[in-house]
Amino acid sequence: MEASKRTPKPGPGKKTAAGMGVVGRKTPGDVIFDLINHCFFGIFSLLCAFPFYFLFINTISDNDLVQKGQIKLLPRGINLSNYLAMLNVSDLGQAFLVTIARTVLGTGLMVAASGLVGYLVTKKEMWHRKFWYRFLVITMYFNAGTIPWYLNMSMLGLTNHFAAYIIPAVVAPYNIILVKTYIESIPSELEESALIDGAGFFTVFTRIIWPLCKPILATIAIFGAVGHWNSYTDSLILMQSAPELKTVQHRLFEYLNQTTNLASVMSSGGGMLASAVARQAMNAKVLKYTISMVTVIPILVVYPFMNRYFEKGIMLGAVKG
Repeated sequence: MEASKRTPKPGPGKKTAAGMGVVGRKTPGDVIFDLINHCFFGIFSLLCAFPFYFLFINTISDNDLVQKGQIKLLPRGINLSNYLAMLNVSDLGQAFLVTIARTVLGTGLMVAASGLVGYLVTKKEMWHRKFWYRFLVITMYFNAGTIPWYLNMSMLGLTNHFAAYIIPAVVAPYNIILVKTYIESIPSELEESALIDGAGFFTVFTRIIWPLCKPILATIAIFGAVGHWNSYTDSLILMQSAPELKTVQHRLFEYLNQTTNLASVMSSGGGMLASAVARQAMNAKVLKYTISMVTVIPILVVYPFMNRYFEKGIMLGAVKG
């Protein structure tokens, strides 16, 4: 007998021993499937991207044509006057600074808290671990409502205070559940070996668990950043006496209402007030489009840089060993 024999690998066009098909060559069915798959998701991607494209071409086109609904696929009468008009909104720069500070600080604290709490609830050594975890889950399903929430924020002294944007959003039960599930998918041998070498729980968390959790942390960071950036209800309700703390969403909402009301007054005043320039500046439809683009552009710019982590994190729990 020979010392060893190796089974030759099937070359191109040859069938495997088990008769499972041709290796290295796609069958007609595979080609058809790939074609249908690419066409379907290509069309789906275009459908998702078209609303943003439609908003953009309407904001840079002639306002009269936009008002008449004549802008369909390509911009016409290109101008940037709508975006330049946004610069005339009073306190808009301050509102952007408040929103950016809220988004960065609030998202950072939320991610840190979610990572730490998500790690703690996986440890059997945690005092009443099951109780605290179930308590977090229950808060996802029960909400007292807007009025009790306002009264609670008022009693805590968070009205007209920047901390009202940060503190309530630090603990996010859904994000904690995501982090907990992800940590449970990490091999326990990594942590056990570190504990044997004398590392404590905090060292294990900062040196091993935290670096390995980058995909899920980036995922919840996207969720948190979008939530902070788009939120305006808390600004609307809690910042009545602190206009310098209004968010960009709240400020643009006020500007839209003021401009729409002024346009109604001007149009009812007859030809003396309803000049062509004024009608163009007070076009409520174009204004809505422009405000939508101004608020969504920062998220569209940041998202591509987080997308590779988002793809990994969103698949957590898909494969279980």
